[in-house]
Amino acid sequence: MPAFPAYDTNSSTFLLAGFPGLEREYPWISIPFSCIYAMVLSGNCLVLHVIWTEPSLHEPMFYFLAMLALTDLSTVHTVLGVLWGLSQEVSLDACIAQTYFIHGLSLTESGVLLAMAFDHFTAICNPLRYTSILTSARIMKIGLGILVRSFLFIIAPIIRLKFFRYCRSHILSHSFCLHQDLLRLVCSDIHFNSFYALALVICILLFDSVLIIVSYILILYSVLAIASREEQLKSLQTCVSHICAVLVFYIPIIGLTMVHRFGKHLSPVVHVLMGNIYIIFPPLMNPIIYSVKTQQIRGRIQKWFSMKRE
Repeated sequence: MPAFPAYDTNSSTFLLAGFPGLEREYPWISIPFSCIYAMVLSGNCLVLHVIWTEPSLHEPMFYFLAMLALTDLSTVHTVLGVLWGLSQEVSLDACIAQTYFIHGLSLTESGVLLAMAFDHFTAICNPLRYTSILTSARIMKIGLGILVRSFLFIIAPIIRLKFFRYCRSHILSHSFCLHQDLLRLVCSDIHFNSFYALALVICILLFDSVLIIVSYILILYSVLAIASREEQLKSLQTCVSHICAVLVFYIPIIGLTMVHRFGKHLSPVVHVLMGNIYIIFPPLMNPIIYSVKTQQIRGRIQKWFSMKRE
């Protein structure tokens, strides 16, 4: 571990971790991270711009994609502050607020991916009623429901963080604040927060992933009933980008959870690296996946850049 300054354990200030042992390399490490964040910002803004300006993309599928891009734009950027030496200390209130938004946005992305799975299921299994089922009003209600579910249910454990006694070292494991990371520094009774967080993971993230799997089983069953092999492939190809987005979202979450649960003996660099993958990887990959795999968006972007060259 790097030689961090000694902090009063009764203080309400926490120290964000960079890459322990690599402090001298921060100027070089910050270059790829800056490029990645620039790609996250430009990629998701480009997807939103294409959807907004192209009338042919004003469909339920692309409305959900716009929700996903907006969620990804809210990525936490405190890692750059740490690498640039601008902000390594964070107050308890700011840390709690950051924790609330990180976990809320994570649950929001899970909900949007589930809504997109329902969109694919409806389009393939019930195409004649697609437009009557996924109306604009219903899409707005789905989006509002996702936000309420994501940010309302996590209020109780987040508020309790304010009233805990933090008597251990105030050095966090990541360059941002997480609920489980703050609990590690608490000397108060954390049973409620631990069980509540576990219940949320089971009831929301696990439930969402199970429903996504079920929707694809039904989609596969419906596609296999199509006589033409060409039509089967065409139907399945429309799901490739969404399946990639689901994997890009859930694999880092599983990896980070495993590191927190069973990787206490691992190097702190592994914890920091997995935390940054969890935060950065989905927002970076989603616009790339949908720009490459979605024909309408790919065609619009190609047309836009060809006009710019002229």
